[in-house]
Amino acid sequence: MTKRDLVLRIASETQLPYGDVLQVIQKFLDHISEGLVAGEHFEFRDFGVFELVTRKSRVGRNPNKPEDTVVIPERKVVKFKAGKLLREKLLKRQAPQQ
Repeated sequence: MTKRDLVLRIASETQLPYGDVLQVIQKFLDHISEGLVAGEHFEFRDFGVFELVTRKSRVGRNPNKPEDTVVIPERKVVKFKAGKLLREKLLKRQAPQQ
């Protein structure tokens, strides 16, 4: 699903103008991006948590030439941890149908 698909879906369900929904979603994403860059974490109850974590430096290898090693530097990445409700919904979806 793209941002456009999400905006269209919300606009049709809420009967709000497309432009207004787009503006709200874009601001939401902008604030999350700015916060993560500033080192904040975002917790949405039952949905999940976005946070910035630091990956340690490590040694990588070229699969075509395993003797060649490359040092992969330390870097910051965004981590998402699903909340309880989302995890439960995902587990129900994966459960075998009876």
